[in-house]
Amino acid sequence: MKNRFEGKVVVVTGAAQGIGRGVALGCAAAGGRVLFVDRADFVADVAAEAVGAGSGNTTSFVADLETYEGAQAALAFAVEKFGGIDILINCVGGAIRMRPYAEFEPAQIDAEIRRSLMPTLYACHAVLPHLLARGGGTIVNVSSNATRGIRRVPYSAAKGGVNALTAALAMEYGQQGIRVVASAPGGTLAPPRRIPRNAVGDTEKEQAWMNEAVQQVTESTFLKRYGSLDEQVAPILFLASDEASYITGSVLPVAGGDNG
Repeated sequence: MKNRFEGKVVVVTGAAQGIGRGVALGCAAAGGRVLFVDRADFVADVAAEAVGAGSGNTTSFVADLETYEGAQAALAFAVEKFGGIDILINCVGGAIRMRPYAEFEPAQIDAEIRRSLMPTLYACHAVLPHLLARGGGTIVNVSSNATRGIRRVPYSAAKGGVNALTAALAMEYGQQGIRVVASAPGGTLAPPRRIPRNAVGDTEKEQAWMNEAVQQVTESTFLKRYGSLDEQVAPILFLASDEASYITGSVLPVAGGDNG
């Protein structure tokens, strides 16, 4: 597995933190030429970790992927830097707030969709000309098993959109040699985020609602626990690799038995 991405150009979005960080570092360690993309400027530090570990052919790019222009610029930079793109792994997303749906304000609903659907929708569109020019390629979308869950209905809707995008895009571009697949992580243990998803912080009531969601996620799994980052990264690397060459249009639940 050490050289599974040898000769491949891989773009990983959301590469500064969490699952995206682990995926980008994993692709670099497996021989890929990797562009680490995030809107947080410390994504450069993460790319530097890969260089320090001996993966010299990596770099970073700062872009706001909640805008089409950001997605387009990031992918154009990858082509300029590496000569093309073989694999796009979309890791941007995450629930901003946990609360009953009736308690969401309209602007908060929009923010959840903008964060957890639009970056993937935009990046998939922006990468297609580059994959078609390459004669094929692979897109891996990171979805969620939270398409069934409590206290995050707008996020659930966004990830349901990612699943639909995955299936439809795979059908539309399969004959052009483009595979489109998705991973659907469940609850995942991760270090504290350097940039919190909810920048204004959670009220006491919101913390209680979040605890309810955590309890539901844990009890819904067969294993009765959260997964680790490594347990989420490994399936994504597999789906992105040539080992999964006959898998397309599928969403792989990685959630301890809770398929969402």
